[in-house]
Amino acid sequence: MADRLIGDIGGTHSRLALAGAGIRKVKVYDNAGFSGLDAIIADYLDRLDAADRPTAAALAVACPVGSDRVHMTNLGWGFSIADYRRRFGLDALHVLNDFAAAALAIPALEQGDVVKIGAGEAVPGRPVGIIGPGTGLGVASLVPCGQTWIPVAGEGGHVTLPPATDEEGRIIATLRRRRGHVSAERLISGPGLTLLYQVLAGTEDQAPAPEAITRQALSGEDALAVKALDHFLAMLGTVAGNLALTLGAQGGIYLAGGILPDLAGRLQDSPFRQRFADKGRYREYLEAIPTLLITRDYPALLGLKRYLEGREAA
Repeated sequence: MADRLIGDIGGTHSRLALAGAGIRKVKVYDNAGFSGLDAIIADYLDRLDAADRPTAAALAVACPVGSDRVHMTNLGWGFSIADYRRRFGLDALHVLNDFAAAALAIPALEQGDVVKIGAGEAVPGRPVGIIGPGTGLGVASLVPCGQTWIPVAGEGGHVTLPPATDEEGRIIATLRRRRGHVSAERLISGPGLTLLYQVLAGTEDQAPAPEAITRQALSGEDALAVKALDHFLAMLGTVAGNLALTLGAQGGIYLAGGILPDLAGRLQDSPFRQRFADKGRYREYLEAIPTLLITRDYPALLGLKRYLEGREAA
């Protein structure tokens, strides 16, 4: 079977690869260096030998997918699926939400692909949720259906962020005055971590990049960075717990995205798990649900490979 092109298109980076018996020739692109997704795909295809040129493809994109026109949420890019299929000589082009694709990878993850955060055990055959901060906040779910699983794409990153403490209430109130609606993604994302730091500093001046805040928080060299990261992980716990309750996700809540894999140790010691379970009468219910950090590289690419295999087997 010929290799297929697969791509995970985020707000900051795009990851393209070939999927056949395995996943190979992975190349990561910095989106800022390109005028659009078409230029990235063209560059990738131009680097392939003629024998590797794919005739089918699947892309995972960080935005809703509901029609031929795709508009990236946190990136000023858009495209027509039909146009790309013709332009790149593809017999088929499938486009999925990026976290729906990542959800499809979950049944294929092995023990070394995840780190368990806290207690809890998965109940086989129950729904699974996935959430993760990067440039934005992705959310999706996986629902059992007979012997298979159905991914359910959603835009849960844009739910209204609830305050769980008085200080969070003050942070959110400050942002509401500045920006109106305060979504979960507004603070639980890379840009959100910078915004948290800025609000805690009591300024609207430029704040450090999220990578710098994370580094300074882990080293303990900046007390404000430590506080910002603690708020970030606590808020993530609140929203992840809400997701678990909404889905009845007794199969587990999986954590993904570009930020968390480097924070496995910090997650264990953070307020995340306590906040996840802090739902009054439903504490015991949530304490039984495991939360698992995906550490495998490129889970959305694995999910796309499985998606194509499922379609080809049908």
